[in-house]
Amino acid sequence: MAIAVYAGSFDPITLGHVSVLRQAASLFGHVRVLVAHNPEKTYLFVPDERVEMVREVVSAMPNVSVDCVEGLVVEYARNIAARFLVRGVRGASDAGFETELAQANRVLAPEITTILLPAEQDVAEVSSSGLKALAARGESLEGFCPPSVARHLRARLGAGMTDR
Repeated sequence: MAIAVYAGSFDPITLGHVSVLRQAASLFGHVRVLVAHNPEKTYLFVPDERVEMVREVVSAMPNVSVDCVEGLVVEYARNIAARFLVRGVRGASDAGFETELAQANRVLAPEITTILLPAEQDVAEVSSSGLKALAARGESLEGFCPPSVARHLRARLGAGMTDR
């Protein structure tokens, strides 16, 4: 059974992430969603909250599990015998960055292959930062994130938000 790791900050998880995750779940025997935490970055949600949101979203995906890590993703992948890293791409600028990251990871762990998967077109431009900006303005989050994530965002950023 091939194991893949899909890592990101997921602050919070978007429908673009979910699109990539569904594709990965259909390609690999098991996908570990890895909520990465960098203590030097500022997040809206703490790691445990991000893990919980992702778990809510993937609860109906039997071959997907969730974990959290602080440190190198390739080391985590190596420790769980994953042979693949999954990265989502939204467009050409993402592809350039992700290609550079894949090359760096190949130097660190040549036995692990990075797979770049584009999100479905209707959610390809959805980013966590864009989602948070919509939420902060009180705009509808429908079509950008799962309903459970919208609830978390409303609770964090303002009770007056609605999904129109």
